This record gives sequence, C-alpha cells and structure tokens, in this order.
Amino acid sequence: MNLRLTDTNAADDSGGSVWGLDGNLFMPVVASAALSIGVLLILFAMFHVHWLVSGLIGAVPFGGTLTYVLLFKQGKPPGYDRDLFDLWASGRGFTPVTSNQDSFRRLK
Repeated sequence: MNLRLTDTNAADDSGGSVWGLDGNLFMPVVASAALSIGVLLILFAMFHVHWLVSGLIGAVPFGGTLTYVLLFKQGKPPGYDRDLFDLWASGRGFTPVTSNQDSFRRLK
C-alpha cells in the first residue's frame, strides 16, 4: 500500500492574539499604559496635582492609543489606517481624474 503525502500548507498563519488584540497590537497599548502610569505618578507625587486630575491627564495616552488600535488596526487589513488617513487628506481614492481627460482627447 502506497500512501502519498501531500503538503497542504494547512497551518495557521495567524500572528497570534494577546488580550484579544491581533499580532503585536498589544505592544503599543502596554507602552502607553506605562506612559500613563508615569504621567500619573509624576503629576501626583512631584507636582502635587489632585489625584483625579492626575488620573484624567494620565489616561489620555492610554485611551488615545487603545482607541486608535481598536478603530483603525484591530481586524482591519494591513495599511487600512494609512489608506483611510490618505483618503481623508486628499479627498479621493483611486479614481480617474476627469479634468485631465478632456486635454488628453484634444492631443489625439
């Protein structure tokens, strides 16, 4: 009995998941959490700012990073965030420029 072995490439090509975030998306969240804790401690301990104000100011880096990751990175294709920001900045996607089409026809 001859058995043929065929490589099917059926392995999981996933980048993994940590805390529900795909791939390495947890790293900027952890870095921003550390930065938020540092800002909180500096404001509260060194400058004697009220703990509630220190907490709100310190939460800005963590909240901003987590919002960015969840809205523009998690579950989206690579480059989605850059393409979306480019679309917002330029106003158009990949569409023909209709203003140049008339001058091209006149050249023929």
